[in-house]
Amino acid sequence: MQGAAGTVRDDRFNIVLVNPEIPPNTGSVARLCGATMTTLHLVRPLGFSTDDRHLRRAGLDYWQHVDIVYWDNLDEFLTAAGPERIKLFSKKSATPYTSAVFRKGDCLVFGRETKGLPADLLAAYPGRTYSIPMRNPKIRSLNLAMSCGIVLYEALRQTGNS
Repeated sequence: MQGAAGTVRDDRFNIVLVNPEIPPNTGSVARLCGATMTTLHLVRPLGFSTDDRHLRRAGLDYWQHVDIVYWDNLDEFLTAAGPERIKLFSKKSATPYTSAVFRKGDCLVFGRETKGLPADLLAAYPGRTYSIPMRNPKIRSLNLAMSCGIVLYEALRQTGNS
């Protein structure tokens, strides 16, 4: 189920992947979104194809059951979403995700696997940037899909939808 181009839902959470690069990560996030009735927003450019042949080969037979909205670029998404709905997640933030107050309609924004979110974007939303604390300094980062799941289920818990 493809969402209407250029829309951000107020009645559910929105996970936003900015320039995702690894198809299995995006597939896992899509499954998470489908299972929780969360809209998945994919901001181009993507590091892979989402045409039917590629999806079937990857075993993503549930793709058509996920509310997915494609955006041509990050500015287009940010304009449609509005700043009050944005929550950014980055290992560069000192504020833990458990400090965020979530509400339906929030856009949970995650960056690409190799570089995360752009520094200028993080700087533009200083009070809306969060991280998932990690105890072991030798571990560089968490998997993108795992990060989305951790944050989304906290948001669902806070709003009584878990």
